[in-house]
Amino acid sequence: MYRLIDSHAHLDELENPDLLLEEAKQNGVIAIVAVGSNLESNVKILRISQEHHAFVYPALGLHPWQLANLEPTQVNDNLQFIEQNIAAACAIGEIGLDYDKRVVRAVPKEMQKAVLRRLLDLAKRYSKPAIIHSRYAWKDALQLVQDSGVDKAVFHWFTGFSSVLRDIISVGYFISATPAAEYHEEHRRAVRETPLDRLFLETDCPVAYGREARYNSRPVDVLRSLRAVARLKELDESVIAEQTARNAADFFALDVAL
Repeated sequence: MYRLIDSHAHLDELENPDLLLEEAKQNGVIAIVAVGSNLESNVKILRISQEHHAFVYPALGLHPWQLANLEPTQVNDNLQFIEQNIAAACAIGEIGLDYDKRVVRAVPKEMQKAVLRRLLDLAKRYSKPAIIHSRYAWKDALQLVQDSGVDKAVFHWFTGFSSVLRDIISVGYFISATPAAEYHEEHRRAVRETPLDRLFLETDCPVAYGREARYNSRPVDVLRSLRAVARLKELDESVIAEQTARNAADFFALDVAL
């Protein structure tokens, strides 16, 4: 059985999380980074991590999608909560930019950038890694992360241009592979082009995957990410499992035995 780390999961959105966490443990998952997306989500993530100490590691964040629902004072409340609980967090995330036209209609690009700068400032001041959402905003997201001086960043579920990917890798940042690596061509290309020492595995659960047969992902589906990466890289699954787990454990400073 492989020792795997799910580096990005929305555990607060799962039904029966205790059952699904046990399923993951029984299939070799040794740690999960649980990402937050707003104040309510962050509160839940902290509670779940306390109930599953040394297995679930909380990352506290404010997702760009959530900004459409927040007044400026509520944004401040979110950032204040993150700062007040920063000692418990293994990272700041999920944060970032989303330039999908439906998102931009609700949350203009400049508003997204302004909030991301503040979140990255927290990551920099408290020496925390940043977990970056960058859909259709790959170049701008990378530029803001670099400008912030954050040392550690992972661009999760990356589907962007090869030129931006090369820049991400050249400055020492990471990307993470989801089960979409089974079929999504842009994501598959990114996984192929990323050196193994710059790669994590994740599920982004409970997001739905699949083209013909759709399914809602669970933490155990990090196994699907593993198998997809192994096929793309033409390497043994054990090699992928060991290196990606080591990458994530070091990056997030997880207390796991490898």
